[in-house]
Amino acid sequence: MMQSNFFRISLGIIMLLVIIYLGSTVGFIFQPLISLVHLTLVPVLLALFFYYLLRPVVNYLEKQRIKRAISIILIYLVIIAIIVGFSMGVWPTLRTQITNFVMNAPELINNLTDQLKEWQKNRFIAGLLPEGSDPLSQLSEALNRGLVLASDYLSGIFSFVSTFVIVIATFPIILYYMLKEGDKFSKSLLHVIPKRYHKDGREVMAEIDEALGSFIVGRVLINVALGIMMYIGFLIIGLPYALLLTVVSVILNFIPYVGAILAAIPVVIIGFIESPSMAIWSLVVIVVAQQLQDNLLSPIVYGKQLDIHPLTTVILLLLGGDLGGILGIIIVIPLYMVIKIIIRKVYQLFLERKMEDIMD
Repeated sequence: MMQSNFFRISLGIIMLLVIIYLGSTVGFIFQPLISLVHLTLVPVLLALFFYYLLRPVVNYLEKQRIKRAISIILIYLVIIAIIVGFSMGVWPTLRTQITNFVMNAPELINNLTDQLKEWQKNRFIAGLLPEGSDPLSQLSEALNRGLVLASDYLSGIFSFVSTFVIVIATFPIILYYMLKEGDKFSKSLLHVIPKRYHKDGREVMAEIDEALGSFIVGRVLINVALGIMMYIGFLIIGLPYALLLTVVSVILNFIPYVGAILAAIPVVIIGFIESPSMAIWSLVVIVVAQQLQDNLLSPIVYGKQLDIHPLTTVILLLLGGDLGGILGIIIVIPLYMVIKIIIRKVYQLFLERKMEDIMD
């Protein structure tokens, strides 16, 4: 019996590999489909993100006897008002800081080099370094390259946005129909599953829906709170480019665990260019904000729902970055949560079936 199962599974794996190989030899047939996926992937992911973010509001308004379509339109009007307020109140300051950062990048690099040279002259620091080594100059070169890349990236943002504006403009339309008819999607998926597994399918989809909703809404709430705390702290210590560094930190903090470290690097570098004491105070602000986030906000928002070990998260981020770049890093954690729920349910059904066979 065990040998029979082994050969059946092995045959299935071999047939799957053969199908994959044959598919790779006729890739030109699937090229239009791949192009369609590439074209729609970004707006669909954006729509999915805002779907989970806005669905609780739409459901609440629907309970207040406001039609779903009207609720969505009202939310869109509020979002437009927020965007207008952002463009009038926040964007001018942010744009000025981005422009100043790009224009002052060479001067920042020179100041960074001078600061590192001063540290290298310090007897205490020189005594800690191995004889004949010059790690500070190597660090300076690495940080210089980082600043140049950051300035080039910021200067290229505008062209990036302009090239993708047509694709991004489609996501509000996709989002509208997701919010209006999102519940019908799960029902249509049930037709693919055999009828005897409909109950299990509904349970799996409900669990996936709850997990994704909790993860996305929780991530946004926590990062917004973290951004407010960091911005206030940066203003108190007088850190240059406070708003720009806060926005960058909030974006990077959407990457679990690793994002906090990545977000601290540009803040500490800019602080160190200003003065070593500013770098220390910048690090203090980051550590305090992160501790408040991890020990106060995260337990309240997530509870025990995000049951992923930190080591697993790091491995997933490395895998996602290697396979899909920035997009892979962003979607790898939610994708892992979905796959984990499905595998757990399939394994549960497998055990139940084995128990039934034993009982029979």
